[in-house]
Amino acid sequence: MLHLEPRRFVGLLLAAFGIGIAMTPPLAAQGDLLIAPTRLVLDGRRGGEVILSNIGDEEATYRVTLELRRMTPEGELEPVDESAANLTEKAALEMIRYAPRRVILPPGEPQAIRISARPGADLADGEYRVHMSFAALPKVRPVAPAEEAPAQGISISIIPVYGITMPIIIRKGELEVTGALANPKLEETPEGTVFAVDIARSGEASLYGDLLVYPQGADDPAFVARGLGVYPEIESRHAAFVVAPEQATAMRGPVRVELREPVQNGGALIAAVDTVLR
Repeated sequence: MLHLEPRRFVGLLLAAFGIGIAMTPPLAAQGDLLIAPTRLVLDGRRGGEVILSNIGDEEATYRVTLELRRMTPEGELEPVDESAANLTEKAALEMIRYAPRRVILPPGEPQAIRISARPGADLADGEYRVHMSFAALPKVRPVAPAEEAPAQGISISIIPVYGITMPIIIRKGELEVTGALANPKLEETPEGTVFAVDIARSGEASLYGDLLVYPQGADDPAFVARGLGVYPEIESRHAAFVVAPEQATAMRGPVRVELREPVQNGGALIAAVDTVLR
């Protein structure tokens, strides 16, 4: 394995993808686990890989598994039991191969998970998707001596289990997708000011991009949300984000709302709408 100090490894990953610290994709972290990228698209001819890194101070063990999830119109990803999987989901599970399935990482050591997809020749053109889960396994702790046990009752120790889930998408054939934006608005809620917008999708593939709001005449966006997906099981997603008071102030008035491909994919415009936010 390659040995890198955790901060240096994170910096190298950021540099490799040409992004700054403020951007979340294509990196994700939960607990002491960091992965890159956070989304993998395969065409069935070439495989890919995901890099895991333990950015903590102790050795950690991670279990790698595949899951099925479906997106709701609110953008939530709900787990799907294999017994309830449809034909597309079953085909996605069957074609994915990956290794290793269990990873032990000392602090600062990256590990690659190799992933490949082998769609059958008779498989219908379309998009197939599974979600890969990386879950930290609890460490085995020594049992406390009897004298440390409480005099009465039961002592319970709760150990949190951290994990990250990322989509693996397999596309077969020439697929097209278009997007549109509708109903952008600012709303006042008990949680604060919320920016909401509907993202519509049409075609055989998922839509994925960054959402940006530019005040009229501004070169820099007042609001950015990166890595938004709309999967084929839904035609439209309602996205809502709590914004800081200073952001809300900057967004009020004439604005242009854009959905663009991620910067690392070229940043091409997918859809846009001009409106006035109040």
